[in-house]
Amino acid sequence: MKYSIVIVLLSLVTMANAQNQKSTKEVAVFGAGCFWCVEAVFQELKGVESVESGYMGGSVVKPTYQQVCTGNTGHAEVARITYDPSVISFKELLEVFWKTHDPTTLNRQGADAGTQYRSAVFYMNEEQKELAEKYKKRLNESGAFDAPIVTEITKAGPFYPAEDYHQNYYTLNPNQGYCRYVIQPKVEKFRKAFADKLKD
Repeated sequence: MKYSIVIVLLSLVTMANAQNQKSTKEVAVFGAGCFWCVEAVFQELKGVESVESGYMGGSVVKPTYQQVCTGNTGHAEVARITYDPSVISFKELLEVFWKTHDPTTLNRQGADAGTQYRSAVFYMNEEQKELAEKYKKRLNESGAFDAPIVTEITKAGPFYPAEDYHQNYYTLNPNQGYCRYVIQPKVEKFRKAFADKLKD
């Protein structure tokens, strides 16, 4: 009898620990141009457990890269970031988001043009929505940028992972032309600006 009680108690403790572990993870979804760039930046932050490139915000179910590239599906290229809020907050992620791309250019980042490259925060809950809207308003009022911020702040919809060859792209293809001339300078600039937030 005592043995059975011990087993039940151990099971309850295990379940509670599992629930606590789950609750320490949260998700943020950002669109900021090519998802290769966004992924390369956010996966270097302390507290970020994983970054997955994909598509969100469109009308087509399970779109392919080729479909999204037409600009006709309504999807944005996004990075789905799983993070530990006890290490890095959503507010800190927003800071990195707005400082590592140009949120004032509509449907464009550098040479990448189209609605799939739009600046977007896809919020997961009301707290994320409120923080994103307040941050955007404060940046606009401060004159931090020469033009108004056009970042879309909208409720997250279905997330569709991009094809396998898009995942972890910069790390796996550092010598590819786009990686060398577009992503690498962005990452180097990011590392200098956020040195205190980088993983060891």
